[in-house]
Amino acid sequence: MAVLLLRYSEIGLKSDSVRRRFENQLKDNIVTMFMADSVEAFVSRKGARFYVETEDPDAAIRSVRKVFGVASASLVEQCSSDLDDICRAAAEYSRGRLSEGQTFAVDARRDGSHPYTSLDVAREAGSAIFLENELLGVKVKLSGPDVKFFIEVRDNLAFLFSDVIQCHAGLPIGTQGKVVAEVDDDRGLVSAWMVMKRGCRVLFRGSGDYESLRRYDPEMRRCDDKNVKYALAYVQGRSLEDMADFDAEAYDLPVFFPTVAMSDDEVAKLAGLIREGF
Repeated sequence: MAVLLLRYSEIGLKSDSVRRRFENQLKDNIVTMFMADSVEAFVSRKGARFYVETEDPDAAIRSVRKVFGVASASLVEQCSSDLDDICRAAAEYSRGRLSEGQTFAVDARRDGSHPYTSLDVAREAGSAIFLENELLGVKVKLSGPDVKFFIEVRDNLAFLFSDVIQCHAGLPIGTQGKVVAEVDDDRGLVSAWMVMKRGCRVLFRGSGDYESLRRYDPEMRRCDDKNVKYALAYVQGRSLEDMADFDAEAYDLPVFFPTVAMSDDEVAKLAGLIREGF
């Protein structure tokens, strides 16, 4: 069973009560995305990390990268937080990941109470990796190594990984209320996507690319007379030139223009990435 470690970013800046609410919403969104993508996985949370256990890590990574609020993900190997156990696991994990003559470094972090420091973990695990690969002529290089090994010690477990997969970060959808997004072109598409990244639940209105946006929120719905009353604002895709004919008095709610400062080329590029499901 593979294990993914998921991190968030700005959620950690919130107060305890708000952070718990955002964490719960983020977990719900991850589970919803897995269900929509038919990914079988078990999601749990401890401290400031989420853990995903799955038999198909590649599918799980593709799915979780679309969830706003997740800042990064790593496929990890785990062991106990005993320092000797960490060193044995680090030596084993390094096998086949270093080539002849390459340089490496160990980035270690720690959360909880342990009889050692993060520097101790980096030094001892680095030594174990060096001895395991000594015949390859590997060297330690703390700045700009060919390969970097990461170790996170969290309470009674330690997690080893070599890749950090960047995700979209932002805030979990559903934490910032509902907005009506008018989507008829690329600017509307990008504007809706940008407010979704800031935690808004979009009510889709228009003839634009509904299915591409829905990949980022399987619970997204089209706007109708029943749900529009719950909206807190409107979102439109306008350029600075388009603002000349905007009539604020025609709207009963605030109107936001996320792409107003973006050029047409910037909008087109981001719209293409959104459609690709990046």
